[in-house]
Amino acid sequence: MGVGGALRGKVVVVTGASRGLGKAIAVGLGEAGATVYVTGRSTTASPGSLPGTVEETADEVTGAGGEGIAVRCDHADDADVASLFERVKTERGRLDVLVNNAFASPTQRVLWGSVRFWEMPIELWDDLIAVGLRSHFVATRNAVPLMLGNGRGLVLNVASHAAERGKKPDSKVLISYSVCKAGLRRLTSDMAAELDGTGVNVVEVWPPATTTEGVIADWDVFGDLDGWLPPVFTGRVVAAFVADGGTGRSGSAFAIKDLADKLGVPVPAV
Repeated sequence: MGVGGALRGKVVVVTGASRGLGKAIAVGLGEAGATVYVTGRSTTASPGSLPGTVEETADEVTGAGGEGIAVRCDHADDADVASLFERVKTERGRLDVLVNNAFASPTQRVLWGSVRFWEMPIELWDDLIAVGLRSHFVATRNAVPLMLGNGRGLVLNVASHAAERGKKPDSKVLISYSVCKAGLRRLTSDMAAELDGTGVNVVEVWPPATTTEGVIADWDVFGDLDGWLPPVFTGRVVAAFVADGGTGRSGSAFAIKDLADKLGVPVPAV
């Protein structure tokens, strides 16, 4: 269940929302009545290798009770990003929430392929950092002036426990992943510091192990998916968090399961 129409009239941008956690968050916000600009590179005219397009997500947002608006946007292209926020400004004149979720991940088989940094193709570093970290800065840089004009706003970065754990000797994930998430943790806290007193808060959330389309496509990499949760869980927790006013100190990181306990969002049976 969603949180009714608690976000009716709110304008939100969710990046990287053609599938996975971004899609689930967009739909969860739609269940709460929000107007959601759904961005990503996968479109009906140019789909990706995995299921999901921005148009399909926008339709689901609308079907859930919100208003979904599909925008084709390559978050590695600064001009695309600037155009997105100019469109939001022109059409809505405001922005209440930005969810930074875009992430140029390789397949799970590559991401968790045990490749050490001295063997890793440099483009895997560039792609992960460019979209998983730099694009969050660029999107927020474009979004914040719209929020400052209203005297309030929320930037929510979709991050990971890897931000603080770092890599262990037996870890199989690419080093660029943990470095990206650690950089995002610092980006969240430092942006929050610069925005202190403005009414614009910046936080990040750490989703649990989640059965996204990419994970399902390469499920055997993980042995089994027992205990993994569907994306809708994170989507509804984020919607409840936003509807609750994004409570918590700006600059903080919140585990999705902890927020679910606090906000009374049930964990789905798996």
